[in-house]
Amino acid sequence: MSESDQGAVQLDKVVPYISAETNLPEITVKAVVLGVVLAAVLAGANAYLGLFAGLTVSASIPAAVISMAVLRLFAKSNILENNIVQTAASSGESLAAGVIFTIPALIMLNYWTEFNYLQTTLIAGLGGAIGVLFTIPLRRALIVEARLKYPEGIATAEILKSGAEGGSRIKYIVWSAIVGASFKFAETGLHLWSATWESARYVLGTIAYFGVNLSPALVSVGYIIGLNISSLVFLGGVLSWIVAIPIYVWINGIPAGEAVQEAGTIWSTQIRYLGVGAMVIGGLWALINLRKPLIDGIKSSMEAYRSKNEDGGSTILRTERDVSMKWVMILLLASIVPLFLLYSFLMDNIAIAAIMAVLMIIAGFLFSAVAAYMAGLVGSSNNPISGVTIATILTSALLLVVLLGTDSVIGPAAAILIGAVVCCAAAIGGDVLQDLKAGQLLGATPWKQQVMEGVGVLAAALVMAPILTLLLKAYGIGIATAAHPNPLAAPQATLMASVALGVFRGGLPMNLIYIGGVVAVVIIMIDKYLEKQGSNFRMPVLAVAVGIYLPLELSSAIFIGGLIAHFASKHFKNKISVAPEAEKESIRKDKKSSAGNGLLFASGLITGEALVGILMAIPIVVFQDRNVFSLVSEPMALPGIAVLGGVCYWLYKVASTPDES
Repeated sequence: MSESDQGAVQLDKVVPYISAETNLPEITVKAVVLGVVLAAVLAGANAYLGLFAGLTVSASIPAAVISMAVLRLFAKSNILENNIVQTAASSGESLAAGVIFTIPALIMLNYWTEFNYLQTTLIAGLGGAIGVLFTIPLRRALIVEARLKYPEGIATAEILKSGAEGGSRIKYIVWSAIVGASFKFAETGLHLWSATWESARYVLGTIAYFGVNLSPALVSVGYIIGLNISSLVFLGGVLSWIVAIPIYVWINGIPAGEAVQEAGTIWSTQIRYLGVGAMVIGGLWALINLRKPLIDGIKSSMEAYRSKNEDGGSTILRTERDVSMKWVMILLLASIVPLFLLYSFLMDNIAIAAIMAVLMIIAGFLFSAVAAYMAGLVGSSNNPISGVTIATILTSALLLVVLLGTDSVIGPAAAILIGAVVCCAAAIGGDVLQDLKAGQLLGATPWKQQVMEGVGVLAAALVMAPILTLLLKAYGIGIATAAHPNPLAAPQATLMASVALGVFRGGLPMNLIYIGGVVAVVIIMIDKYLEKQGSNFRMPVLAVAVGIYLPLELSSAIFIGGLIAHFASKHFKNKISVAPEAEKESIRKDKKSSAGNGLLFASGLITGEALVGILMAIPIVVFQDRNVFSLVSEPMALPGIAVLGGVCYWLYKVASTPDES
């Protein structure tokens, strides 16, 4: 890519904050205790938030901020301890997403009537553990070899470094965090403006739609990942919302409802399946492209294990030590056995249980890798894990329907049970790589982070069943009843149940899934052509597939952030092009410094918004009212557009103006 398209930060050469030769305490008693507590608490908060609103919030940055505040009370605490805390806490939050996107579907299918503690804990815990194990060899493949950006990992590292350093640059994080938090509270809490500006009209026999999510955090993600990737995510949104939806309406006729609502309904029930097809093909292609670095990563891990045995590990840098591949294989085999036994018990059919276990392992590895790759492109908060899970359930159900027949009673539930484990694994996969990216920048020890990922998964798995049971009894989930006429919507789990039933009972838009796959093939061909031509602009297919699957409002906000990064970089390029030779080097230093300040500012915006997003779940649960602080009954978008415009301009000025010295 060109310099302007690389985003705010160059990542080709990574110099860790703590050198490999320096040994600081990482896994300490206070770090483990705090990490376990935060993993459980944030898992609970995200479980409710996800079932209630269909959204989850990445906990890496909030956990890092909380850790710095708490561990500062103890003597001799250090930056790597804080990183260990956020590693455990964020894995707990991610596991919650994997659980709530799938397991409630078993209630909706009437396969379960309650959340059995042992069964729910085993599905969540083993799925999360498999996700951690699958991603251990991916660290070398995706972070070291492919050098994906992992925006939230970068942001987390910058937050922790600034907290350790203090000094003048921390002002960028402090001010922007206050702005991000205030913006989120004004929108979500006070309802001073709506979360999204969107407009749709019936024009020329079809629908014309556009929307933007008014989120500084999404803009910040776009800033961090840069213009190339953010423009591809936006391209996917354009293909889905501005091309596919109008064509669909033109073919099938104008619906009777209001245009904005109808556009959303068409997307959620039909067009988003284009993204499912594109993700399946894109995921397979990503694995094909990553086969060499993946194999090299496994070989490197095996060589590191042998070297450690031969010379005590003296030749391996501390910052390159993963959990041994020997233990990875042992633990993977050990985790498959209880899953097979659980499937056997639930299905009461050993042969079907064996098939489910095989499907789970294959799909688990495939989609853990895909989720980890997508997290490197657009971040964990925007990672469409539900799309990965739909692809898993769809594939599993299509295979199971051949074996069991369309009239099978247990078939839909079997597909959900496979998808539940894979969804937990995929959710953890994206999170693990974000954490390991932060660790790479900070100089953490990978194997210690990988162990703490497992600790966080265990802590969250142990509390998920009681939390889901509490929410089911208090509010109801997915299905309206006399006791709970307005249950928690659980939109992802509802979609999973409909996909599983659709395969066995009919009604899925398979043609759209096939078309999505064809679109992915075309994009792959274009990208190969660009590669052959030596173009600086590339088209990784998963970036476009993510955009097809996401609401346009999200991808357009991410695109705005990419534009800010581009124009801030271009500002300095123009100055360099006209400056005398003697001044060029000074301007390049200003550019690097300003880009770093822009990254800190963007990280702060993400931090503030994420903290309030999680904290707002508390009064919502206590008062059982999402409008508990609301000052405006019908908020409008215009005030939010104006404030967000000011935030974007501030980000641009920080990223294009050198510090005064």
